Amino acid sequence: MFFLSVVVCSMLAVAAATDVQQCSGKSYDLKNHVQLSPCKKSPCRLKKGTDQHITISFTPGDDVDVPTNHVTATIAGLELPFVGVDGVGICDKLENEAGEKASCPLKAGTTYVYKDSFPILSFYPSIEVKVHWALQHKNKDIICFEVPAKIV
Repeated sequence: MFFLSVVVCSMLAVAAATDVQQCSGKSYDLKNHVQLSPCKKSPCRLKKGTDQHITISFTPGDDVDVPTNHVTATIAGLELPFVGVDGVGICDKLENEAGEKASCPLKAGTTYVYKDSFPILSFYPSIEVKVHWALQHKNKDIICFEVPAKIV
């Protein structure tokens, strides 16, 4: 389970915007808001022994006290939480649009950028997963997307 946490977080990053999928039943403007690095096409290839990055730009519709990650991976039809990532607060990994450190609480209508990186460890199994990633406040999605990935 720990390796899944690292893998999911590792998929998302700072290059050009990545083409990710809407979460079922949701309607978010994802274009140019989610960047996975290095992820040039689907499925995202997560190379063992490298660091992966995620950048998510988002604008909350309401004031947010403590935003958290909700990250799961679907493997062989089972949805598993990414231990160490799922449910973790993101306040210490936020910037404003100008690239300056931001802090919580977040203000409605203000754009924030969440940035993080994780290693893909060499002992992870080569496996395909579908990653579900949401930034949430009180179990309500602020932004949500899914992306297929493959550990190689």
